[in-house]
Amino acid sequence: MQVDAVLFDLFNTLVLLENDDAFYLPSLKKLHKFLAKNGVNVSFKDFKRVYFEVRDKLYAEAERNLEEPHFNVRISQTLQRFGYNFGVSDPIVVGATEAFCDEFMRYMCLDKDAVSVLQKLRGKYKLGVISNFAIPECVEKLFDKFGLKEFFETVVISGSVNKRKPSPEIFEKALRALGVDASKAVFVGDTPSMDVKGARNVGIKSVLIKRKTSAPPDSISFVYKPPEEDANIEPDNIINSLRELLLILEDC
Repeated sequence: MQVDAVLFDLFNTLVLLENDDAFYLPSLKKLHKFLAKNGVNVSFKDFKRVYFEVRDKLYAEAERNLEEPHFNVRISQTLQRFGYNFGVSDPIVVGATEAFCDEFMRYMCLDKDAVSVLQKLRGKYKLGVISNFAIPECVEKLFDKFGLKEFFETVVISGSVNKRKPSPEIFEKALRALGVDASKAVFVGDTPSMDVKGARNVGIKSVLIKRKTSAPPDSISFVYKPPEEDANIEPDNIINSLRELLLILEDC
């Protein structure tokens, strides 16, 4: 198999979430603090309850249509439930999302092998990222923070294109941007139901990276956790570290 492009998932593939989902409540509290400073008179307890109702409803819809509304949508809809008529582009909503992102980024770290592996792949393959994330602006900040921007020719974030993995559209958009046929691409990710299934749907070879987690399966997570029935989809290859990807590509 000839490989012309290597595509990566972002979270828990290249960038790791420290302490599993420890970021979520601090990030939501910082968001709420921003709103309170800007005239939103709602207790954190009430805001959190309604926020998760709105978020979970949007995720349920996403399971059906594989769309990814921007994070601003969930903030706008949450505030509307309390009688505040702020649209998705209102500075209050945008600022609240930025506040969440700023705190969220404090809980991110770069995989220890990411830079060295990307340095070895750059120039030999076209590189890209396909990530399910509702705050594309936050991804830009993470790329700047960790010096990742220089490695990738395309970065497709679900919140920018309103499509999420395993939708074929988000993979096809990245392939078009790179000018590469699916049969000559490899996708590396950590979630079978989104990364492996999505890659397979368009004819891309998949590599599953195994990540350990201590989070209970029913814990609240900012990163969408897919239905269990898709958790056993078999990838083309399995690795335990990004370094092992280099060996797999040598054999292609």
